[in-house]
Amino acid sequence: MADTATSTLHVELVAADRTVWSGEAAMIIARTHEGDIGVLRGHAPTLSLLSPSVVEIQVADTNQLVVAAVDGGFLSVANDRVSVLAERVEMAEDIEVSQAEVDLEEARRVLDSSNEAEQRVRHAEARIRAAEKVKKGI
Repeated sequence: MADTATSTLHVELVAADRTVWSGEAAMIIARTHEGDIGVLRGHAPTLSLLSPSVVEIQVADTNQLVVAAVDGGFLSVANDRVSVLAERVEMAEDIEVSQAEVDLEEARRVLDSSNEAEQRVRHAEARIRAAEKVKKGI
C-alpha cells in the first residue's frame, strides 16, 4: 500500500474564525479569478485569489466528496499542502437552500455597480450550488 503521507495532499479549509475541514485528499477543485483549478499531488507551488464559489475536496482513499461554499479568499499550494482561506466557509450540508435562495434574491435586488453587491450575489449562488451538489449525491 502507498504511503499516505506521500501519495495525497494535506488540505486545510479555513474560515476567519475556525478550521472548517482538515485532512488528506486525492484532489481539490476550486475557482480562482483566472478560472477553475484542479490540484493533485505534485502540483506546482501556487498562490491564487479565489472567486466566490464552490470548493470540492475528494477525500483520500474514499468516495467521499467534501463540498463547501466560499466567499472568495486565497488558495495556496506548496509541497503537497493546500490551504483554502476565506472569510466565510460553509459546508454544503449546512446550507439551507431555501434561505440561500432568499439571500440570492435580496442580493440581486440591491445589485448595482458596487462590487460588494456583486460579490454577495456570487456567494449566494455558490451556496446554492454547493448545497444542491451534496443533496443530489454528485
